[in-house]
Amino acid sequence: MTLEKEEKNLQPVGQIQAWKEFLTPKFHRLAEFLASQGITTTGNLLYGFLCVRLLPISEYAQFAVVFGFLGALAILVDIGASSTLLPLIGERIGDCQLIADYVASLRKLSRWLYVVVAPALMVIFPIAVRRQGWNWHVVAFMVAILLVAVWCVRVGGAYGTVLIVRRDRTVWYRVQMISSLGKLALLGVLWSTHLLNAFSAMLISVGGIVFVSLALFIRARYLLGVKGHSSEEKRKEIIHLALPLMPNAIYYALQGQISLFLITIFGRTAAVASVGALGRLAQVFVLFGQMNPLFIEPYFAKLPRARLKRSYLGVLAVEGAISTFVICIAGCFPGLFLWVLGPKYSNLHFEVLLVIASSSISYLHGVMWCIHSARRFVYWWNNIAIIVLTLAVEIFFIWRVDLSTVRAVLTLNLTMAAVSLPVSIVTGIYGFMRGPRGSANMVPVQQEIG
Repeated sequence: MTLEKEEKNLQPVGQIQAWKEFLTPKFHRLAEFLASQGITTTGNLLYGFLCVRLLPISEYAQFAVVFGFLGALAILVDIGASSTLLPLIGERIGDCQLIADYVASLRKLSRWLYVVVAPALMVIFPIAVRRQGWNWHVVAFMVAILLVAVWCVRVGGAYGTVLIVRRDRTVWYRVQMISSLGKLALLGVLWSTHLLNAFSAMLISVGGIVFVSLALFIRARYLLGVKGHSSEEKRKEIIHLALPLMPNAIYYALQGQISLFLITIFGRTAAVASVGALGRLAQVFVLFGQMNPLFIEPYFAKLPRARLKRSYLGVLAVEGAISTFVICIAGCFPGLFLWVLGPKYSNLHFEVLLVIASSSISYLHGVMWCIHSARRFVYWWNNIAIIVLTLAVEIFFIWRVDLSTVRAVLTLNLTMAAVSLPVSIVTGIYGFMRGPRGSANMVPVQQEIG
C-alpha cells in the first residue's frame, strides 16, 4: 500500500516536470520573439505614425497609395506558394539540398508571376490614381518604387522561409530590427534637415526592404551551403498544395487594401490620406500577426492529431478575446487612437471603430487560415465561397453606395471581413470531420511527426 501511495504521489510531480520541459523552450522562444520583434514592430509603428503626423495630407496620400499597392502586390507575386515550404519539408529540415531545391523552384515560380504582375502594374496604377491629379513624373516615380520593392519582397519572402525552417530565428529577428531602427533614424535625420517629403519617405522604406531581402538572401545561402536546382516535379508539388490557397491569397491581397483602392479611384486626396492614416491603426495586430508563420503554423504543422482539437480551440479563444478587447477600446476611447494620428485626423471618431473592428475580424480569420494551411485543411470550396461572398458585397456597395467618403469604404471593408469569418469556421469543422487535403507527393503529417 505504501508503494502504491508513493507512485500516486510521484505521478503529479512527473506531469509537472513534463509540462515544464514542454513549456520552457516555448517561453524562451516567445521571450526572444517579443524582445526582438517588439523593438522591430515598435520602430515600424513609430515610423508609420511619424509619417502620418509629419507629412502634409497631399504627400501622405501619395505615400499611403504606394505602400497600399505594395501590400497587395507582395501577395500577388507569391499567392500562397511560400507557405507550402513548411508542410512540404516537414521534419526533413536537415536535408539542405532538398530545401535549396524547393526554394529554387519557388523562386522560379515567383519570377514568372513577377513577369505578369510588373507590366500590369505599369498600366493599372496610372489609371487608378488619375483622379488625384498628380503629375506624370510623380506617378512614374511611384511605379518605379513599386517595381523595385516588389522584386525585393519576393526575394526576401523566399529566403526568409529558409531561416525559419532551419530555426535560425535570431538572425531573422536581428535583420528586421536593424531595418526598423535604421528607417526610424534616417527619418529623424531627414526631418531635422528639412528634407523629409513623400519621395524621401518612400526611399527610406524601400531601402529597408532592400536591406532585409539582401541580408536574408546571404544568410540563407550560408545556412544551406548548396546551390538549389529548380525542377518541374518540385514546382508541381508547390503548385498542387498552393492551388487551393491561391484564391484565398488573392482575396487577402485585394480585400486587405480594398478601402484604399476604392477611395483612390472614387475619392479625393484628403480622403485617401485619411484612409491611409486610419490603416496605420490596424497595425496594432502586427505583432500578433507575425506570430502566425513563426510560431502557430510550425506548431500546428507538427502537432499530433490527438492534441489538435484542444490546441485549436485554445488558440482561437485567446485570439478572439484579444480582438474583442481591442474593439471595445476603440469604441469607448477613440480619442486614444486619434491622438496618435495627430490633429489633421481628429474628426474621425466613428471611423476608428470601423477600421479596428474590420482589422480584428481579419486578424482572427488570418489565424484560422494559418492553422488550416498548416494542417492542410485547404479546399477549393471554402476559398470559392469567400471570393463569391466578397464579390457580392463589393458589387452591392459599388452599385448602391457612394464610395467617395471615408466612412463608406471602411463600412465596406468591415462587411467583407464579417462575411469571410463564418466560412473559415465551417472550414475548420469540415477539416476535423473529413481530414486534410491529400497529396500523393507529400510526406503524410503522421509520418512527419513520427
